[in-house]
Formats: sequence, structure tokens, C-alpha cells
Amino acid sequence: MTHPVNGHLRSVPPLPRQEPWSPPHQPGTSPADGGMWNATAGGSPPIVPRDDAGEDIDRAARDGLRQHLRVVLADELPSQVDAHEKHRGAAMMPSARRSLGEAILAGAARRHSERELMANRPLVAPDVERQVVVEVLNEMFGMAGLQPLLDDPTIETINANRFDRVIVQHTDGRREHVAPVAASNDELTDLVRLLAARASSQERRFDHGSPAVNLQLPGGERLFAVMGLTADGVTSLSIRRHGYLTATLPQLRERGTIDTGLREFLRALVRARKNILITGGAAAGKTTMLRALASEMDPLERIITIEDAFELGLERDPNIHADVTALQSREPNVEGEGAVSQAELVRWGLRMSPDRVIVGEIRGPEVIPMCNAMSQGNDGSMATLHASSSRIAFTRLASYAAQGAERLSLEATTLLVASAVHFVVHLGRGSDRTTRVVSSVREIVDADGPLVVSNEVYRPGRDGRARPVAGALRTDTLDELAAAGLDPVVLDQPDGWWPR
Repeated sequence: MTHPVNGHLRSVPPLPRQEPWSPPHQPGTSPADGGMWNATAGGSPPIVPRDDAGEDIDRAARDGLRQHLRVVLADELPSQVDAHEKHRGAAMMPSARRSLGEAILAGAARRHSERELMANRPLVAPDVERQVVVEVLNEMFGMAGLQPLLDDPTIETINANRFDRVIVQHTDGRREHVAPVAASNDELTDLVRLLAARASSQERRFDHGSPAVNLQLPGGERLFAVMGLTADGVTSLSIRRHGYLTATLPQLRERGTIDTGLREFLRALVRARKNILITGGAAAGKTTMLRALASEMDPLERIITIEDAFELGLERDPNIHADVTALQSREPNVEGEGAVSQAELVRWGLRMSPDRVIVGEIRGPEVIPMCNAMSQGNDGSMATLHASSSRIAFTRLASYAAQGAERLSLEATTLLVASAVHFVVHLGRGSDRTTRVVSSVREIVDADGPLVVSNEVYRPGRDGRARPVAGALRTDTLDELAAAGLDPVVLDQPDGWWPR
């Protein structure tokens, strides 16, 4: 018997003759009844062969193919991409890289099958081979087992409590169990490490010495993973997708987050260079609101953004923001050196001649340098903060300030906050519990000892959506906003301008 290998015919040893299996004769069986066990005749049932051994062989063949393809792709792709780019004199597009990887894997799978056949080892089925090729491609160019979930635009959140216990939440609020995202805990851990390595040129460790990682995926999704800290010691991850990587106030009006009056009011706040703190719970839409507010800035304004993981992406469209430097904090390396905090980045950012400073999310002691930035000539700066209401935001800021190296007293902290923050915009859920809405807007007036004095100029109605409060806005502030283009009539409608 011959078989083509790389264009040549080579002899292949014949497969050993396999005799068909027949059940051993047992008492109570006879050829007449086809070897079926007759319970009334007594005796023991026949021994039926198990499929476990065959399944183990198939699994081993599949795993062997997967490992071989991984090695070949990692070895051949970089050199072929490099040769292609040198020949063309231009960088290779991601789609072209994937096509090249697919061609490499097709050849590698064919050669692997030929070698296995010559060695008289079992081959994987053609449909399984195609599946393994796609999985390896997704590992290299996509998100492996996470890719099908990320490809589904209706999925908003992915929670993998372990590799085989995965629950997703859809944009309509529906939740469901889905298939495992990896074949084992080790495979899921390796996937997170691979994603961390791709996410940034900075070192993103994910091991027992650094058991948590926070990063942005190529599609803009936010991933947080932990290892060894769960009840059963496995890797667990959560992925949150931003439905809108770019946003404008008119778009938020169309989606029902704000009404026409709030659109004009918030636009005036940005143009009057008011410092704004955006608050709300998890997944309330704080980042989307920040992007929408930033879209009202002059495209040539110099913006410095500070985040613990790149998420805002204001630099994506130079037509909207032409002058952006995006900074990301850095964790310590294996020796415990090289950490750069958000607080330090705020200080560094102030040396980069910003018109506005934006902190993606205040989480700790960066609150003090951020307030200093807001109160020392960088008017129009913004930040987001986790808080359950616009009022509780001040307590949260004070608690974060207490963590700073400055160790300010409560009175000093409230005075700093009152002099820095002009408005708090709070996001919540509407009465349907799915629509994200602005529910409150609060103007900061002053500090009184340990308290921040404020006026709620928009407060939530029965449906959770913000309504203007007549006369709550200070006259001086109203004059400034009017000079920035606000028509004061938008504040005269007690029920707001929400569609009926």
C-alpha cells in the first residue's frame, strides 16, 4: 500500500487484521436468539465493551493535533509575516494575518495526519480537525472559547465562575447558562495569560504572585480575572462589554438616557468648563456618559486621560479628539518594582500641558491630585466614581482621600472637593430596570465643616428619570451656562422633556 506524502509515494505498512467482535457465550444465551441475554434462563448478562477507551483515544488524538498546530503556528507565522511585510514594505492587516495563519494550519494539519497514518495511529475525524483548526486560530487571533460569546452582539456581560460554569447576561436583562469556554482550568488560565500579554506592552502578570488582572480586550471589552482565590481555587473571570465605544449627547437622547433639556444642560456644563463627576453603580453607563460629554469638547483641546486599564478610547477618532495622551497605571514587576499608580499619573499628566484631565474611575488616593488638577486651572476636567447616589459621592470621595499620603482631615478634604467639583451627574435605572437614565444632577455650592453643601438641580421622578428643580440652580451659575449657550427655559418644565 502506498500513500502520498509531500508529493511522493511512500510505502505504508498494512493495518493489522481486525476480527469482528462477538459477545462471549454466556449461560442463558443461544445463537438462536442472537446472543441476547435471556433473564428467565438464569446466568449473568453478557459483558458489553465500554466506549471509554475509544473516547480516550479520540481525545488524545485531538489534543495531539491541537498541540502540534499551536507549535507550528507559533513557529512559522512570525517569520512569514516578517517576510511578507519586508516584501510589501507595509504592515500586514489583521485579516491578512489570520488568512495566512489559516493556510499555515491547513498545511500543518495535513502533514500531521499523514505522519499519524504512517505511524498507524488513529486520526481525528475531518469535522473535528476543522473545529480544532478554528479553535487554534481563535487562540492566536481571537479569544479562543470566549470568541463565540464576544461575537454575539446581544451579550453584555460574561461571567465564568470556572471554565465550565459560564453565565451571560443579554442587553435585555435575560441571563442564561452557556457552554464551557475552555476544556480545563489550566486552559482557561493560559488563555487569560495570553490575553494579558496581548493587551499591552506593559507587563501584565497573572500567577500566584499576582493573582488578579484587569485589562481591555481588543474589541474594547473590560476583563477582570482572578486565580487561586475562589472557593475551589480555580480561575474565574468577568467580561463587561461597552455597547458604545463612541457616544454623543444626541445619541444618549435617542437611547432614552437623557431628555432634550438634559442634553442642552449637560452640553452647557462642558462648554462652560465645569468640572464634572459622573457617579452610578456598576454597569450604569458612567463611561458611556463620559465619552458623550467629552464629544462636546473642542476637537483641538489637549486632553490627558488616566486609567487603570485602557477603556475610554478618546484617542480612537482624531476627528473628535485630535490631541489626546492616554495614560495607564502599571503594577509592580516580579521584584515588586516599577509600579505607577493613578495618583502618580495625575501628577505627571499635569506636566503635559493639558486643557482637561480625565480620570476613567476614581478608586483611591488619586482623588486628591485629581481635585488639585480641577482647582488649579484645569477647569472642565472629569472623572467617574462608583456611588449609589449623587449625595453619597461626597462621603466616598472623603474616604478615598483618607487613603492618600497627604492624610488630609475630613474638613480639609470637603473643602478641597467643594472647590474642585462643580457638578455631580448620577446615573441609575429607569422604572423598567433596563434603561440607563440620568436620575440626578447636583451642583456643589460650598463646604461647611465636614459637610459638602450642594443643591440638587435635577432630581429623580417616580420613574427614576431626572426632572429639573425650579430655582435650585444658583443665579451666577445660570448666567455662566446661558453664556455657554443654555436656554434657561429648559429648566422651567417641572416634568422635564422626556417623551410621553
